[in-house]
Amino acid sequence: MRIVIKVGTSTLAHATGNTNIRRVETLCRVLSDIKNAGHEVLLVSSGATGMGSGKLGLLKKPEDISTKQAAAAVGQCELMYTYDKLFQQYNHCVAQVLLTRSDIEDPTRRAHLHNTFFRLLDFHVLPVINENDSVATEEFFIGENDSLAALVSTIVEADLVVLLSDIDGLFTADPRKDPAARLIERVEEITPQMLQQAGGSGSDFGSGGMAAKLNAAQIAMNAGIDMVIANGSHPEILYDIIEGKNIGTRFIARKEAS
Repeated sequence: MRIVIKVGTSTLAHATGNTNIRRVETLCRVLSDIKNAGHEVLLVSSGATGMGSGKLGLLKKPEDISTKQAAAAVGQCELMYTYDKLFQQYNHCVAQVLLTRSDIEDPTRRAHLHNTFFRLLDFHVLPVINENDSVATEEFFIGENDSLAALVSTIVEADLVVLLSDIDGLFTADPRKDPAARLIERVEEITPQMLQQAGGSGSDFGSGGMAAKLNAAQIAMNAGIDMVIANGSHPEILYDIIEGKNIGTRFIARKEAS
């Protein structure tokens, strides 16, 4: 399988913005094992702004563009240093790929990006992908990495997209506010009601939320790619997801009739 896995800031960092070392180490071990089993993995990683904010001593996510971009520039170094060091322990090479919307929407740049990804996979490299927050202007923002992961999956013709977050999946209501909310294990169509119920960002340092995840699901499903939302607090669940077990919420792709 070719799998695009997105990890959110809430998975990678503590509430302080500092790296959750134990969880990141577990994530890298599990992804290395998945690669050892013969799967191709592309990692879309949030966390640069959060890590940079922590390193700069900021107590919350920056609000102005220049501070956001400065924090992202600092944090991206920290993020890639961490991934390179941890994956190297398992004999896996990583590559940094930073993108803006124009890289995906411009046909020529998209074609070059497609070729780069496949050449990296030919070399058994694990691409670590993020939005190029330190230079992107509002005009070229994707804005959050849930949609970025889905867009990358369409470029590399992935078999599956997995969004690891701080929530178990899509619920009938917000489980943080409604104790009667039930997990929806399987979605074949995203309804207007689902979109209406989707809220905002779930963490102080994150940029996504259920609305962003549903948008990502629509992108993936329309491209014929299944997508799973699951809780990233225990990265070992990736084994079960790849095996097709009922973990989180699985969005079923629209398959072309043969």
